Amino acid sequence: MLEAEVIIVGAGPAGSACAWKLKQNGIQAVLLDKKTFPRRKLCAGWITPGVLKNLEVKSGEYPHGILTFKRIFFHVRGRKLRVPTCQYSIRRIEFDHWLLKKASVPLQRHAVQKVRTENGYYLIDNLYRSKYLVGAGGTYCPVYRSFFKGVNSRSQQRLIVTIEEEFKYDYHDANCHLWFFENNLPGYAWYVPKADGYLNVGIGGKFLALKNRGQTIGRHWDSFIAKLEKLSLVKGHTYRPRGHNYYLSQSAPAGRLNNAYIIGDAAGLATLDLGEGIGPAIESGILAANSISTGRRFAKRSVTRYSLPHILWAGIQMRIIGKQRLI
Repeated sequence: MLEAEVIIVGAGPAGSACAWKLKQNGIQAVLLDKKTFPRRKLCAGWITPGVLKNLEVKSGEYPHGILTFKRIFFHVRGRKLRVPTCQYSIRRIEFDHWLLKKASVPLQRHAVQKVRTENGYYLIDNLYRSKYLVGAGGTYCPVYRSFFKGVNSRSQQRLIVTIEEEFKYDYHDANCHLWFFENNLPGYAWYVPKADGYLNVGIGGKFLALKNRGQTIGRHWDSFIAKLEKLSLVKGHTYRPRGHNYYLSQSAPAGRLNNAYIIGDAAGLATLDLGEGIGPAIESGILAANSISTGRRFAKRSVTRYSLPHILWAGIQMRIIGKQRLI
């Protein structure tokens, strides 16, 4: 049986950030993940300057392609708004693998099935044992299922369903575009160019609102790709999209129970306005690591809940300073 002081289930941004900060604090963790890295991950791949700051990323440290947006175009009920800012896009297949290597902790490939407690320790499938357990396994995290589901129920009002695709494309518009409430969609659609000739397009909406209207996210997807064609943003592409679900941030009573924690999408932390998940995942991973290291309270409520104020503030900073941070 492998034993560690901390075992983290899930090696995405939340889990890897937690492991990285624990190691900085002098605590060695072990990561478990059912996938082999690098692995493909559905995500628009939008990161903020706050992500770079929280991860203490130095200039030139990130070895992969990254695109800087000095503006974002918001399309709201037919109106086009140009918002100055400083934001970035990355490919998750690259970013997640880089962050895992930055954490520099052991990774075990294992699909967790059963988690239980015994004599003050956590036992995972009778193969792993730890004093602390961190659930970073996404929406269907087994740690959430085993310990938090009964006390930390997720509101279906905050469940988001998405369809998206990332593909090689010779795009002519290198700006980020976001469309809100198109065709009365209870959500938004995105067009996010990436470095090295990749493009991510997708659409997300509130599951219950769609259900109550007798609509499907698939119907809205069909309308969206037709719009991309009409606008000549994407022409002649044969789509092979995939879907996934996640939860927006909600007031939940527990992010920690005894020595078990949930972070990232396992805790349902995507921002309420734009569904941004990477930033809150990394913030929560660092908070959990600091709580384990110091014994202080896990202040999950301090995790960012809205993206738009940070987008606007980044634009103000760029105008004041006269430049944006590059990595």
